Parts: sequence; structure tokens; C-alpha cells
Amino acid sequence: MLRTFTDMKAMMLGVAIILGVVAECSQAKASETETLVVAGGCFWCVESDFEKVKGVIEVTSGYAGGTTANPTYKEVSRGNTGHLEVAAIEFNPRKVTREEILDKFLRSVDVFDDGGQFCDRGFHYTTAIFATPDQRADAEAAVARAEAALGKSIVTPVRDAAPFYAAEDYHQDFYKGETRILTRFGPKTKADAYKRYRSSCGRDARVREIWGDAAPFAGS
Repeated sequence: MLRTFTDMKAMMLGVAIILGVVAECSQAKASETETLVVAGGCFWCVESDFEKVKGVIEVTSGYAGGTTANPTYKEVSRGNTGHLEVAAIEFNPRKVTREEILDKFLRSVDVFDDGGQFCDRGFHYTTAIFATPDQRADAEAAVARAEAALGKSIVTPVRDAAPFYAAEDYHQDFYKGETRILTRFGPKTKADAYKRYRSSCGRDARVREIWGDAAPFAGS
């Protein structure tokens, strides 16, 4: 009986150790990734830009900052929900730092435009950084660096983190989609339609005008 009890104690201890190791591994894996939510006008463009960055795992187009749960693209684009088009950038901090992501973001948008971005007009296309309490100081520091580099104030605000709602599947990875759609240029793949849209919207030209060689994505 004593041997059985001792064996049971040993088995329970072994299980506890295994569970502890699993928990530590899960925590370590979680700490390997971080997500920054930013609004930079058209989310297709932000997704396209940041999925090229080494250390970025995934970028998801979506909506944040409004009052309506689970908003649709049509609702957001009509300006009825208070949301902005945003991109959730998941990255590995060991490969690309939070500061690098923030600096690249601010140098990929028109930080002087508070009425939209490029050819896209309206509040839902304005810029913002949605920061968690842990991210706020770094976000504010990035804004300060941008202002110092430009020698003037910028309008991109640091806002409190807000619920993020992924956009419809149709919008995800739009910039590389091979599905053909009807555009004003005729039937095009999503990828071709995206390239024409980005060029005609003047995004890269304006970013180069503001940031010059410091623009990380203009022309990419």
C-alpha cells in the first residue's frame, strides 16, 4: 500500500513538471510575437508594405476605433461607425523591433493629412497608432522622432488600443490576389487592380515628397 502511494506521488509530481514545462513553452512562444495596430489609409497598402518586412509574420486588414461591433466594409466606408481602416501587424520582436515597425509606419503615410490619405478621403481613411498601455510610450517616442526629422508637427495621433475587427476575406492579401474582378480599367486580377489603384492614388509620390530617401516602401 505504501509503495502504491509513493508511486502515485511520483506520478503526480511528474505530471506537474510536464504541465509546468508546457506552460513555460507556451508563454515563451507567446512572447515571441507582438501585434501593432495602425491606420494608414487604404489597408491593402499597409498590408502590402509590411508583409515585405523581415520579421513580420502576418498583416491582417481590418477596422478599429469605432462604436459598432463587427462592422462591415460598407458601413465603415459610409462613415457610420467611427472606425478607421487599420492593419494589425504581427511581428517577431527578435527579428524586427517595435520601434522599427513604428518608424516605418510613420514614414509610409502622409503624416500631415487629417482628412484622409492620398486620393481616399474621409475620417475612416485617416492615420493613427492604436497603442496598448505597454506600447504607448514607444508610439509617442516614434511620433516625436518623426516630428524632429521633419522639423514640424504631424497629425497622426496615438490612440488607446481598441477592439480590432478583421475585414472581409475579400480584402485580405488583396494586393497579391489572382482572382479576376471588374474594374474601371476592365477585367483585372486583384494584384493588377491593386497596382493600378496605388499608382493612380499617388501614395508613393506623396510619401517620397515628404520623406525622400527615408520612405521605406515608396516605389516598392
